[in-house]
Amino acid sequence: MPPAVTYDEVEVGTEIGDRVFTLRRADLVRYAGASGDFNPIHWSERAAREAELPGVLAHGMLTMATAGRLVTDWVGDPAAVLEYGVKFSSPVVVPDGDEGAEVSVRGVVEKKLDGGRVVVNLTVRHEGAKALMAARATVQLA
Repeated sequence: MPPAVTYDEVEVGTEIGDRVFTLRRADLVRYAGASGDFNPIHWSERAAREAELPGVLAHGMLTMATAGRLVTDWVGDPAAVLEYGVKFSSPVVVPDGDEGAEVSVRGVVEKKLDGGRVVVNLTVRHEGAKALMAARATVQLA
């Protein structure tokens, strides 16, 4: 599937979207099963308390993948993402209830590179704090 966005239609500063994703405890359980990361701080209030954490935490890689969905949805083809990296800066605490934890993601084209590639900068926040820093994806456009 070719990317839905073309190189010629974007400029530095083009906003790719602004979206809020909700992570619930059930998402943490599914991610633990898929990733093999069954650390109890990702599902047990008791374990989180014993580790002196503010509550049950979303897996960092789940937060990263969730933020990356803004890019893959924008470009229309997950294979168009050539590179993706982040720095983990603040935990996403997921309460035990239907409301879950909200992760807001905003993306902006930061650079246009040769060969139809662009660098997208993501701002990822949870409860006002930056959950991820230096979140950037290099994307191949048509």
